[in-house]
Amino acid sequence: MAQAKRGIKTVLAISRRHWLLASMAIPLSCVGAAERLDLTWDGDDLHVAAPQLHFLTGKPLDRLKDGAAVVFLTQLTLTTDNFTTVLRRKPERFVFSYDLWEEKFSVTKLGEGQRTASHLSAAAAEAWCFDNLSISTSDLPQDRPFWLRFEIRAAEPKDEAAVIGDSGLNLTRLIEIFSRRPRDQQPEWTAQAGPLRLGDLKRLVGRARTL
Repeated sequence: MAQAKRGIKTVLAISRRHWLLASMAIPLSCVGAAERLDLTWDGDDLHVAAPQLHFLTGKPLDRLKDGAAVVFLTQLTLTTDNFTTVLRRKPERFVFSYDLWEEKFSVTKLGEGQRTASHLSAAAAEAWCFDNLSISTSDLPQDRPFWLRFEIRAAEPKDEAAVIGDSGLNLTRLIEIFSRRPRDQQPEWTAQAGPLRLGDLKRLVGRARTL
C-alpha cells in the first residue's frame, strides 16, 4: 500500500513537472515569430504597417530613458518565392531619442530624404517609422505572387557611430549587417506578408494605411 502511494506521488510529481515545462514553453515558442505585415500599394511602391509590432521596449527603451540615442536599422525584403531568392531589398536607418522632461520621443530618418519628427508618444514614434518605409514594385508583374518581410534591429552602442555617419557606409553595408544573425541579446523584430499579388491589392493614389 505504501509502495502504491509512493508510485502515485511519483506520477503526480512527474505530471506537475511536465505541466510546468509545457506552460513555460508556450511563450518561448513565440520568440522570433513574425508579426503580420499590412501592405498598401500606391502603384509605384509598397508601404507597410505592423500595428502589433512594438520595438520601443526592453533594453533599447531603457537606454533611451537613460538619455542615450538609439539607432534602429530596418530592412524590407521582397521575394517571389517565399524568401528563397531576393528580388529587392531596402534598408533604412532611424535615430530615436527621448525627452525626459516631456516624456516624448524624437525620430530622425537618415540618408536620402532625411527628415525628423518630435514630441511623439511611443506608439506614434513607431508608426512614424513605418510611415517612412516603402519598397519599389518595379518589374513585379501584377499577377505574380510575392512575399514581403520587414526586419528591425537595434544597433549595438559600439556600432552606432559608424551606422549614423554617411561617410564610409552604404546600402550594401547595411544589407551585410542584416545578413548576419543578431548578436546575443541584440533585439530584433520581424513582420511579414504573403503570398499576395499586386493585382489583388487596391491601387491607391497617394499614401494610405489600410490593406
